[in-house]
Amino acid sequence: MAGAPVRGILLDLEGTLYADGRAIEGAAGALAGLRELGVGLRFLTNTDSKPVAQVRAELVEYGLMVRPDELFTPVVAAQQLLAAAGARAYPLVSAALRSELGNLVHEPPYSHVLIGDCRDTLDYAALDGAFRAVRDGAVLLAMQRGRYFKRADGDHLDTGAVVAAIEYAAGVTARVLGKPATDFFELAAGSLSVTAAECVVVGDDATTDIAGGRTAGLRTVQVRTGKYADQQGEGLTGQADHEIDSIGELPLLIGKLMAR
Repeated sequence: MAGAPVRGILLDLEGTLYADGRAIEGAAGALAGLRELGVGLRFLTNTDSKPVAQVRAELVEYGLMVRPDELFTPVVAAQQLLAAAGARAYPLVSAALRSELGNLVHEPPYSHVLIGDCRDTLDYAALDGAFRAVRDGAVLLAMQRGRYFKRADGDHLDTGAVVAAIEYAAGVTARVLGKPATDFFELAAGSLSVTAAECVVVGDDATTDIAGGRTAGLRTVQVRTGKYADQQGEGLTGQADHEIDSIGELPLLIGKLMAR
């Protein structure tokens, strides 16, 4: 793997390219530098509360130029999987995503329960409905299973906690559609027509970006922004192939890897 040429870069978004409502210093320049190197780019995010168009619009507001086809999210993965399965979905997701899922949402009997960010729709009845559908045989799908996410006002409960509640109550294990699922990384690499060994994943989260990338056979780069400080204190960091202070240093590192 170490000797394979670098042909693709999979970039995490929050904590890597932006944080606290603004782009991380040097992020826009780093993207321009990577494009000059000629490597393919995909932007991976576990954001499961917004349609892809909204995610891209926010990136543009931050001054980060990303094409629609360069974004990979659990929402896209869920839409593809549910459509292919002809699913009857029970969605425990945000109101915006419920509308986005459209004709995949049905009345019972349900074939799948889809859990994503549901902070604006979650109540006991909704949680109990998901539990009952799984107990009746529906497949449990998790857009992601992060423990918490960071905002300017501090840390907040993430989707993984809701997923864990249904898993515990129903005695099942969810299929995860976002990071760190191996399928997610392999699909992203495949969309660039490159192998996992030819890709580098870059992110701030040791438990999703780095651990997931390593399992999928990608080289990994940890940035010391976003969740890095928290996870370093928990002893979770130190597993990446490379560490850099921020995304601004990435073009230089990739240039060196490409020259080997």
